[in-house]
Amino acid sequence: MRLIILLGSFLIVHSVEVVSQNNFRIMFYNVENLFDIHDDPLKDDDDFLPDGFMKWTSWKYREKLRNITRVVTAVGGMQSPALVGLCEIENDSVLFDLTKRSPLRAQDYAYITTDSPDERGIDVALLYQRHQFRPLHITEYEIRFSRKNIGPTRNILHVAGEVLNGDTLDLFVCHFPSRSGGQRETEPARLETAALLKNKADSLFALRENAHIVIMGDFNDHPGDKSLSQILEAGSIQPPLQRDKLYNLFHHRTKDPGFGSYKYQGKWEVLDQFIVSGNLLMKENSIHVKNNEAHIFRADFLLEDDEKYYGKKTYRTNMGPRYIGGFSDHLPIHMDLAVILRHQ
Repeated sequence: MRLIILLGSFLIVHSVEVVSQNNFRIMFYNVENLFDIHDDPLKDDDDFLPDGFMKWTSWKYREKLRNITRVVTAVGGMQSPALVGLCEIENDSVLFDLTKRSPLRAQDYAYITTDSPDERGIDVALLYQRHQFRPLHITEYEIRFSRKNIGPTRNILHVAGEVLNGDTLDLFVCHFPSRSGGQRETEPARLETAALLKNKADSLFALRENAHIVIMGDFNDHPGDKSLSQILEAGSIQPPLQRDKLYNLFHHRTKDPGFGSYKYQGKWEVLDQFIVSGNLLMKENSIHVKNNEAHIFRADFLLEDDEKYYGKKTYRTNMGPRYIGGFSDHLPIHMDLAVILRHQ
C-alpha cells in the first residue's frame, strides 16, 4: 500500500510539468543611410547635412525614423520582434532617437551598436526587448585586411544573450564590404570578412556543446557566392544536419524568379540573409527555427512600380539627391524561433 501511495505521488508531481512555446521573432533590415543632421568631423558624412548634397533636414530625418518604426511594427504583426538587426545607421544618437524619441519608443527597445572605422561612419546595431532577451556578452570585431588598397569597413557585432528558457543565443550582425567598384574587384574584402566570421563561429562550436548561432546581415554576396558557401561554409538545408555546421536559410531560394531583398538593374538579389547553426534546425532542440524557414517582408507599402524594368522595386528614401519619402533600397527579412518553456 505504501509503495502504491509513493508511486501515485511521483506521478502527480511529474504530471504537473507544463510545456509551452514562446514565439521569438528576429528581424534584419538595411535601413539605407540613417544619418542625423549633425556633422561628424572624423567621418565623411557631409552629404547628409542640411547644406550637403542630399539636403538632409530635421524633417526628413524625423520622417525616416517614423518610416523605420512603421516597418518594424509591420514585421512584428501582433507582437513586436524580440530582436531587430540594423545596418547603415550612423551612430548611437540615431538609435537613441529611434528608440526613445520616435513612435518606436512604445515598443520599449534597448540597443547595442558598433563603433566602426568605416569612412562614412556607418555601423550595425541590434535592438532588443529586455523582457525577451538579456545580453550577457558584447563584442565587436574589426576586419583588418591584408591588402593595403582595401579601405576600412563595418565591424561585426557579436552579442551573446539569454532567452526566456535560459538558453544562450549567439547573434552576429554583419554588413559585408560593398560591391561598389565591381563584384570581382571587391570580392577579396568579403572573403576576408567571411574568414573572420567563420573563425568566430568555429570558436563558439568548440566552446559550447550546443551552440545556438544566428548570423544576420547584408552580405553584399549571394548565398552561393564564394564568401558564404566556401569560406563561411554556410550551405543549404539538406539532411543529414550537423549541429556544428552553418546553414543559410535562403540558399535554396536563390534561383526562384523574383525572389530577393534588393533589386539591381531589374533583377532581384538575395543579399540580406539569415545563417544558423545546425542544432537550430532540429525540432527536438529547446530552441529552434520554426519550420526551418525565413522570409522576405514584401509589404505593398515598401514597393513602387519599376518603370524602367518591370514589376516592382523598393520604395527608397532618396533617388540620388531627390527626396521621394520612401523607406530603403532593401526589404527587411525575418525568421521565428520557437523557444520551449518548461514549468513545474
